[in-house]
Amino acid sequence: MATVWVYIDPEGVEKGRSEPFGDRQAAEDWMALAWEDLLNQGFAEAALTDLEDGSTIYRMGLGPG
Repeated sequence: MATVWVYIDPEGVEKGRSEPFGDRQAAEDWMALAWEDLLNQGFAEAALTDLEDGSTIYRMGLGPG
C-alpha cells in the first residue's frame, strides 16, 4: 500500500504532503525522524494517507498533547 503524509496547519488546513512511501512502515520510520522539523515549520498535525483510495489511515498531533 503506497502512503503519503499530509501536513496540517493549526487551523486544520492541509498545507503540504510528503513524497510517497512504498509502505506504511517506511512512512512511519521517516516520520520518527521528521516530526520535529515539521513542527518547527508550523505544522500541527500529520495524517498518514492511503494513496490508492485517499483514505486517512490515522492522524496525529506533532506537538505536546
